[in-house]
Amino acid sequence: MKTLSSCCLSVLIALLAACAPSAQNVNKVKIAYPNWAEGIAMTHLVTQLLEEMDYQVELTLADPGLIYASLAEGTQDLLLDAWLPITHESYMKQYGDRLDDLGDTFEGARIGLVVPSYMDIGSIEELPEYVDAFGGEIIGIGQGAGIMKRTVEALKAYGLDKYELIPSSGPAMTTALGEAIAKNKGIVVTGWQPHWKFARWELKFLDDPKGVYGEAEVIKKIVRKGFASDHPEVATLLSKMKLSGEQLAGLMDVMRDAESDEQKAAAARKWILDNKALVDGWKAAD
Repeated sequence: MKTLSSCCLSVLIALLAACAPSAQNVNKVKIAYPNWAEGIAMTHLVTQLLEEMDYQVELTLADPGLIYASLAEGTQDLLLDAWLPITHESYMKQYGDRLDDLGDTFEGARIGLVVPSYMDIGSIEELPEYVDAFGGEIIGIGQGAGIMKRTVEALKAYGLDKYELIPSSGPAMTTALGEAIAKNKGIVVTGWQPHWKFARWELKFLDDPKGVYGEAEVIKKIVRKGFASDHPEVATLLSKMKLSGEQLAGLMDVMRDAESDEQKAAAARKWILDNKALVDGWKAAD
């Protein structure tokens, strides 16, 4: 009897230990991010800030639709690159009641169709006249991105039946853009601002008289339900994190040529040192 009781007690202790959250899990934050320049930059910036606070950070690269679903299910904690109220509108309608908003990071964001400034075209309405100049293609990014859904709507709204929307990725789109500009060729891409491409090349958004791409947006921090109560110090830091256009452009610029996670981490640390007063303001107690 004594042996059986000891055995049962040992099993019970083992089960309780397995079920109890470890210190590592308590101090773990899962950040999901899309393959967009500003999202990559902000994600690696926040990763460095959280690691300084002794948090373990797990990063997951995914399409926006999967990110929002994962946040709603509670399998991911944080998205730093939510474009609202337009680009990610459909995701918020579907999952918004299971998510929380930690506030704006950047104001004045926009999406649309972008061309090199040397192209004479000024409006999406003119695209039918430039089919040959653009090869009948609009170079896009990942299919799950909100800007891709808006572009499908733009093809219909503007009668662009002679154009094909080519899915790719953020990096592939900028590579194609750079190659076309180097040869002074015509190219139209799905573009957004903030993005380092506007600092590297002379570009312009095509006017959107039908308003398919909407007005200026804000970039927000969206988290799973319960995140703020689970990690109050992280939620407080993130709620204070705000960037001007110049600050975000600078962050993306130092991150631009970083390829590995180690290089991105080093670039983020450099930016933190160069912007110490700003970052200290985010960390300061109220």
